[in-house]
Formats: sequence, structure tokens, C-alpha cells
Amino acid sequence: MTPTSVTHRVESTGATVAYDVRDAMPDSADPARAAGRPPALFLIGSPMDATGFGTLASYFTDRTVITYDPRGAGRSVRTDGAAETLPEEHAEDLRRVIEAAGVGPVDVFASSGGAVNALALVAAHPALVHTLVAHEPPTAQVLPDREAALAVCADIHATYLRDGMGPAMAKFLAVVSRTGPFPANWRDEPVPDPAAFGLPAEDDGSRGDPLLGQNMRGCTSYRPDFAALRAARTRIVVAAGKESEGQFPARAAAGVAAGLGVGVTPFPSHHGGFLGGEYGQQGEPEAFAQTLREVLQHTE
Repeated sequence: MTPTSVTHRVESTGATVAYDVRDAMPDSADPARAAGRPPALFLIGSPMDATGFGTLASYFTDRTVITYDPRGAGRSVRTDGAAETLPEEHAEDLRRVIEAAGVGPVDVFASSGGAVNALALVAAHPALVHTLVAHEPPTAQVLPDREAALAVCADIHATYLRDGMGPAMAKFLAVVSRTGPFPANWRDEPVPDPAAFGLPAEDDGSRGDPLLGQNMRGCTSYRPDFAALRAARTRIVVAAGKESEGQFPARAAAGVAAGLGVGVTPFPSHHGGFLGGEYGQQGEPEAFAQTLREVLQHTE
């Protein structure tokens, strides 16, 4: 039987955060431990909201699954009027969701910006997370070409504020699909044409995009607290897609893994390998879910 998803909301500092709980055994007195079931699984993206995890969640009907919308995305409304968000703020939201759901400590699968935020969560509140699978966290701070990478990301944000979504998203797509390091003279390279990506060149005047406006600089400039992460009791697995080799998020995954003194665990497909048609993107969700299940079941 497919678990029913129930939506809840929790107040955080500067935001009202929406989250969903799919409980395979809603009548159980202890949904995580008493019946020998595995911990609840929290699926985290950023700025991707809960709608991106529908397919992946469907492969984990044997455990409670939590999804949520990061502040400023989907159903989660910012109340502080701030234009940008730091991973530490997202981490505080994650803490409040876990505590409100009452199912901790949880297993976490976190992808992209969600993986950066989950690293901040474990550094601050390790007791809340049993196992973290951090999938392609795009922090430029761990790259050998960090200065150029940080400048490229700052330029995407500046382009968005100056020219709007189309030109900025074209630069973003060119960055995430690039293989290899960013050169020091990256500004001399041709500027991507929005039309080549099917994007409008005209500026519609909006500036509320959670990726290009709210999270771009905070996410990519986050420096993981490796001392706190290594000291945490949380088991941390750093993952990257087999098809992502050489790309920014996968290179960052390798840098995070090196900082933790662990290897990178390969997952099927690419950066969105868990997607099953969400946002028009197709990964290998069944194989991805099987790999995730095996990783979560592994005990050291």
C-alpha cells in the first residue's frame, strides 16, 4: 500500500516551512524503531522542492519518508524579506522539520544545494542524523580552482540581478555542464546565448528565483566545517553520479570527501539521477534507489 502523504508546516526564523510525511505505518506508536523498521528517510534538495522527490520516495514505502520545500521555494514562504539565504539558515529549518516530525534521528539523502545544507545541519546538530548521503554538494570552496569558481558563481548572481533570468540561467547551465576546472581568464570566454538553451533573452523584471537570486552565492561559497563533521557520530557518505565525472558538483563532491577522509561513492546516472520525469528530466531512479538503499543498509 502506498503511504499517504500529509503536509505540515513549522515556523522557523524568517520563514514558514512546509514539509510532507509519508508514513508507511501511521498507527505505529514508534514509527522508526519499535517495530524494527529503519529510521525515517529525509529527502532534501535546494532550491528544488518536494515535487522533485516523488519518484524516489515511491521506492521507500517500507519507511517513513519526509520531504520539504526549502524557504523561498514551493510552499515555504519567507517572512524576513531577505534576498539571499545561507546554508546555516537552511540547516536551522531542517532541524525544526526533524524535531517537529518527531522521527529523529533520521537518515538523510541530500542532493545538490540540499547536500550543502545537510552538511551544515550535521555540523551543527549531529545527533539528529544517523546517516547522511551527500550527493554532489556544489561548494566551490573545496575546489583547487576555487577562486575562479567562486567568481563564476558570483557573476551568475550579478547577471540575474542586472539582466534577468534568461541570461543568468544560460550561464548557470553552461557552468553545471562544463567538464574540468574553471580557468583564471574565464571572463574571456564567450557569453552563453539564452536562445541556445531555449531561454528568453528579455528581462521580465522578476527577481524572485530561488536558485539564481536566493541561493547561488550562499550555497557555492559555503565552507564545510570538516572538524565538526569528522567529530560527528553521523555516518557521512559522499556520492556523485557516474555520468557527472569532471563536472562542478562532482568535483566538489570529491573535495568534500577528501576533507572528510573518505572516498566518493558512485551512484547511477547524473546530477539528477533520481528523477523520474520531474521537471522533464529523466535519470535512472530505480537503480538510483537501489544503490541508496544498499548504502543506507550498510553498517560499519
